[in-house]
Amino acid sequence: MLEGKKIAIIGAGNMAEALVAGLLKQGAVDPGRLVATDVDSQRLAHFRTTFGVQVGRDNQKAAQASDIILLAVKPQVIDEVLRGLKVSPDFSQLIVTVAAGISIATIMAGLSPHVRVVRAMPNTASVVLEGATALAGGPGVTEEQMQIAQVMFEAVGHVVVVKESHLDAVTGLSGGGVAYVYTFIEALADGGVKMGLSRSHAQLLAAQTVLGAAKMVRETNEHPGVLKDRVASPGGATMAGLHQLEQGRLRGTVIGAVESATIRSRVLGQQACEVRPSSSATSSVKHAASKR
Repeated sequence: MLEGKKIAIIGAGNMAEALVAGLLKQGAVDPGRLVATDVDSQRLAHFRTTFGVQVGRDNQKAAQASDIILLAVKPQVIDEVLRGLKVSPDFSQLIVTVAAGISIATIMAGLSPHVRVVRAMPNTASVVLEGATALAGGPGVTEEQMQIAQVMFEAVGHVVVVKESHLDAVTGLSGGGVAYVYTFIEALADGGVKMGLSRSHAQLLAAQTVLGAAKMVRETNEHPGVLKDRVASPGGATMAGLHQLEQGRLRGTVIGAVESATIRSRVLGQQACEVRPSSSATSSVKHAASKR
């Protein structure tokens, strides 16, 4: 699907690095067909030496010669970056954006009402190629273009396609969810330490337990409640532990966390669209991208 495609990566930050690493590991693209731009010389040197890709500072030059333009920049500089880009006259290029909180409409307004835009919401687990990404296609995006975007992000994990209006819920669930799980792992390990295990053993066991449980859910495709019941024997130790979790309102607390994060994401997205940086305030980043 990506064979023969040239990809311009505007912004050589952590998410861009995860995507490049995943694409190259999967053999989906040739490093010679990737070009990364950034204002940070050290990041560019890292991309060149680590991945063997082309690098530069000229966003327009990189974009002009590419079939796919990946916008992996901070929301604060997206206006300036868009003003420095000119898409192909036939609007054949696919624009993929991972700029948090920046709507498809904003990208189209900054480039052209005719551009084809796919908005992606990956999470940080993409760095270890176990990411969860949601994609939303804008007006005019073809089925083939959506498939191209899916292939790109499947290189770093699993992908779902949703409506753009659902991306805030994705942020609240899988975006923030990694932090909720880290907190759970920490608490699980603390419980082990309290009961006499060493910190190193407790943390390893806690992390592996979460990893194994998640893999069971994903690979068996069974409801988590069914899998839970298979572990919780009548009158057993696990049931006693589950009872304690219910008393602490674990379910309600987690549901509330997703809801709160979703609402906050909506607010931040609205603010990102309403309060745009002036050209004078961002003149130092003209024709440049920064780390996400």
